[in-house]
Amino acid sequence: MSGQKETVLYAPVKSWLEARGYEVKAEVGAADVVAMREAAEPVIIELKLQFSLTLLQQAVARQSVTDAVYVAVPRWKGRAGYKAFKSNVGLCRRLGLGVLSVRLDDGAVDVHADPVPFQPKKSKVRKDRLLSAFAKLEGDPNVGGMRGARVTVYRQDAMKCAAFLEANGASRGRDVVAGTGVTRATTLMRDNHYGWFEKVSVGVYMLSEAGVAALAEQPQ
Repeated sequence: MSGQKETVLYAPVKSWLEARGYEVKAEVGAADVVAMREAAEPVIIELKLQFSLTLLQQAVARQSVTDAVYVAVPRWKGRAGYKAFKSNVGLCRRLGLGVLSVRLDDGAVDVHADPVPFQPKKSKVRKDRLLSAFAKLEGDPNVGGMRGARVTVYRQDAMKCAAFLEANGASRGRDVVAGTGVTRATTLMRDNHYGWFEKVSVGVYMLSEAGVAALAEQPQ
């Protein structure tokens, strides 16, 4: 959109509002677009060539005037553009903002969200999963914001199994369960996600060379 200005969005947005019975004026006070209709809340629309923090900040500031605040941006291009646009629509919903997209080739305006109060839908399954992971994670082995591999409950369980095998040699899964308290020890060793285990016979596992190396790298 190099060389284009936000003004290219105004005519399509104005036409869209006028078709709905609004009187429309641009650059009223701090607002890009203001629309009035008898017995209705004023509508404010902020125009930008792309989503940005500045756009959201401006739109949220307009909510001190009216609840009917929209942001308007050009229609996305390509799959990646749609994915980013969809994520931004979700953010705008949480902020109580409406979202319009404008097709610059023909001026068509599409509504993707209306400015209504957001009521987040809570997921009990996700909450329970989070609380369970918090309770089972021993200590605080990670650093907030870190990149790369994290220490998970699964990895800690695998390390317990590896330590047991290092100390006791090839063992049955049920013995590893009893010795470590890791109820999923047999499944964990069978799946061998980290490559730390080797199957000796049915239900019996030993530590692999990778497992020995992984244990050696752990702080005492």
